[in-house]
Amino acid sequence: MSARTARTRLFALSTVALAALALTACESGSDTGASSPSSSTTATAGAKPSTGDSAGTAGGTGANDSKGTDAQGDKGTSAGSSGTGTGKGTATGTGGGKGNGTGSGSGAQDKGIPGKCSASDVRITATEVPRPINHLLLTATNTGSKTCHLPAYPQARFGEAQSVPPVAEETKPQAVTTLEPGASGYAGVLLSAGDGSGGNGRTVNTLTVPFDDGSIATVSLPSGGVHVDDALTVTYWQTDVDLALSH
Repeated sequence: MSARTARTRLFALSTVALAALALTACESGSDTGASSPSSSTTATAGAKPSTGDSAGTAGGTGANDSKGTDAQGDKGTSAGSSGTGTGKGTATGTGGGKGNGTGSGSGAQDKGIPGKCSASDVRITATEVPRPINHLLLTATNTGSKTCHLPAYPQARFGEAQSVPPVAEETKPQAVTTLEPGASGYAGVLLSAGDGSGGNGRTVNTLTVPFDDGSIATVSLPSGGVHVDDALTVTYWQTDVDLALSH
């Protein structure tokens, strides 16, 4: 082998050896700095969209200001010290008041006040009296189990009359007549003028008396009916027979 060829091979081997040494140095060296994240990098709240029912996550050490909406689930916002984020927030509130009250609708009698008398629990009879002449006595008897008060006076309708007779105002009592069970009230009826001066005289065979509750009592008249004329007048209901026949 010539000296030139030997030098060429030696140079080639040296080159390969140097390349191998350089490669080994790279593989065994410390991998620091380049691939590590910088220590000054700060994590930010809200960098990623937040989900769920949380009102938001604070970033870093900043304050968390969370705003939620009503139960319909509208989006809220969350702000942190070093970033902002959005997330779903729910705010639910319930409020309600319950009140229990009881009231009585069964009428004034529940408070100890007598109710109105009715044709279903008051029986009215009509009786002719000898004195004063031409008078009829109406007697209303409470056949029910509760105390009730009568109308101010009997709006008596005789026969087919289109109107009721007037009331003698001088017979008005201080209070309406109240009937306890079994008690009676009285009213007098002047049927006709004693001297025959009344006009439109006629005989009637039927009598009805309404009550304040809307019911109507049918009253039986004496056999043969009664004679009435334009003098027809009634008194207020009284608690005494003599008062009812005093006019």
